[in-house]
Amino acid sequence: MKKLTVVGIGAGNYDGLTVGAVKALENADVIVGYTVYCELIRPYFKNKEFVSTPMMRETERCRIALERASGGENTVMICSGDAGVYGMASPVLELGAEYDVEIEIVAGVTAALSGAALLGSPLTCDFAVISLSDLLTPFDVIEKRLDRAADADMCIVIYNPSSHKRADHLRRACEIILRHRSPETVCAVARMIGREGESSEILTLAELENRETDMFSTVFIGNSATKVINGRMVTPRGYRYE
Repeated sequence: MKKLTVVGIGAGNYDGLTVGAVKALENADVIVGYTVYCELIRPYFKNKEFVSTPMMRETERCRIALERASGGENTVMICSGDAGVYGMASPVLELGAEYDVEIEIVAGVTAALSGAALLGSPLTCDFAVISLSDLLTPFDVIEKRLDRAADADMCIVIYNPSSHKRADHLRRACEIILRHRSPETVCAVARMIGREGESSEILTLAELENRETDMFSTVFIGNSATKVINGRMVTPRGYRYE
């Protein structure tokens, strides 16, 4: 059977891999992925063949995986977090229509969830996940999504908050959210989640506006009910405790 499995590897440490991800990787003949992600999991699967490509070579990476699978090899395409959340599941399925290959998607733990666990329980109620990267999405569309989520009082998780080319994107996002939220809204920044150097910080929305972040950071913005309890970021579920 010709098969390609797209696997979310979470943060890339072994403890963050789901059982399904481990099984798929153990059964693989070849593992294809972005160079950094391959290096993260290579120590756990030393006897496997790895094929990697650098950033901006996503389409090439997908075709390599599909072609290897077409040749009869049990192939795995890896993505950080979850393969369906800003991952490679979509392009693999789109390009896969050209190949006689079965495609399976294995869920992974995305940064919104692993970061939330690190911080406490910030995403107990409805929330939105929004990336500030405008490489594939126009920033005016991103601004509209931020405005609607903030107006709806949803907790918001921000991926890709800033980079060298997008140094002011998080500040602009905070300005939009401040139209609807108090400057004292509880927020947090989690960095290097599940990896060496992991850190987290709880701060206000006003403080977040001028906070420096990078592509290894995930930003959490609470709703109007979010609070700090014993140093943890908590969005109440709404139960009555009697």
